[in-house]
Amino acid sequence: MMADKKVLQVNMVAADHPVWSGTATSVTIPGTEGQMGILPDHEPLLSIIKGGTVSVVDPSGERHSFEVADGFISFDSNKLTIAVERGRDVVRTSGAD
Repeated sequence: MMADKKVLQVNMVAADHPVWSGTATSVTIPGTEGQMGILPDHEPLLSIIKGGTVSVVDPSGERHSFEVADGFISFDSNKLTIAVERGRDVVRTSGAD
């Protein structure tokens, strides 16, 4: 295992299908109090999330964005579970921000 970059394991699921699974260096979620960032070694957390965009940065630095409906997250021991009513990958065209 490489010691130079800490990662967390992410598993994002919608009610009827898996959305995304993999490792990440950071995840930003739409919390009820605003955007919430989660990094490796974050304290254990159970939180409700609202509809919005979940942003995952993978170990190569690539950002993945997902539109999600209401749900919740659970984080413990560098494992993040994001369970949402609906979720889909956001397809970005070049030049769009």
